[in-house]
Amino acid sequence: MIIGYARTSTLDQQAGLEAQIRDLENAGCERVFEEQVSSVDATGREKLAAALEFIREGDALMVTRLDRLARSVAHLMKLLDTLQQKGAALHVLDLHLDTSTPTGKLMLTVLGGIAEFEREIMLERQREGIAKAKAAGKYKGRQPTARAKTARVLELHDSGLGATAIARELGIGRASVYRILGDAEGGRRA
Repeated sequence: MIIGYARTSTLDQQAGLEAQIRDLENAGCERVFEEQVSSVDATGREKLAAALEFIREGDALMVTRLDRLARSVAHLMKLLDTLQQKGAALHVLDLHLDTSTPTGKLMLTVLGGIAEFEREIMLERQREGIAKAKAAGKYKGRQPTARAKTARVLELHDSGLGATAIARELGIGRASVYRILGDAEGGRRA
């Protein structure tokens, strides 16, 4: 049986998720596990865990691209080990890769290493660019989204709403609400 796994990082990538599901089904997947969660959030990838639990000996896990599955070479190797222990293989559509062959295993390891190296280089360049922009006084960082709603947070709090309700109403995190309320309390005491 071929089991598919489709993932996007955010909810606003619905078209990307639908395209992955379509490609997996066209490639012969009989069941597709799908989720919209960041690859960094290892604890939140429940559907990947469910797919790995579902797989049996002789099955294959199929993804459209390698970055939809693993966040690093170490993570990829762990996933491959899990599949291997179950007697299953990994297929990556865009690379025409099949780990049921020795060549497929070798290529996957090499490509995973290159992808991780490429990401590290990109992050290094990003850090250098930010440092250069800061030195030139051009980098101000991300605009604070929750702090811009301070007046509204205080208004809702004064009307009797709790932090959870305020966060939901304004589309910000509860921690941000508590931070704003704490700052306001500190200002009132001073």
